[in-house]
Amino acid sequence: MPRSTDAQEVEALHRLILESLDDDQAVETVTIPLAGKSTIADHMVIASGRSTRQVASMASKLAEKIKAEMGRSPRIEGLPTADWVLIDAGDVIVHLFRPEVRSFYNLERMWSFGDAPAPTAGTDSPSAH
Repeated sequence: MPRSTDAQEVEALHRLILESLDDDQAVETVTIPLAGKSTIADHMVIASGRSTRQVASMASKLAEKIKAEMGRSPRIEGLPTADWVLIDAGDVIVHLFRPEVRSFYNLERMWSFGDAPAPTAGTDSPSAH
């Protein structure tokens, strides 16, 4: 997906994504800034849904909003199983997970560059449940 050179457009896209995920009650939404650290995007957003149905619904609504409000058609991968859905909106990459799948892949740590957000309570150990 092509990237924008307009910082205001990038921030508007990022804000739209965060608001959409919040509206759809995403859990543990984290943004990792990539500007100056990677050429793939300016932001990576990682969030969880409580079920495959919620993950699929959040991803579909988000793609529709990005197309309607930003005029972009994001690429979506993983929608049929909805364990891990990737939405490539160009300047912002979104990963939506079921919680167990998210903890297994631990993208926050992989992309942290030494400044990863701290994990929230209840997500650090599967044996705690």
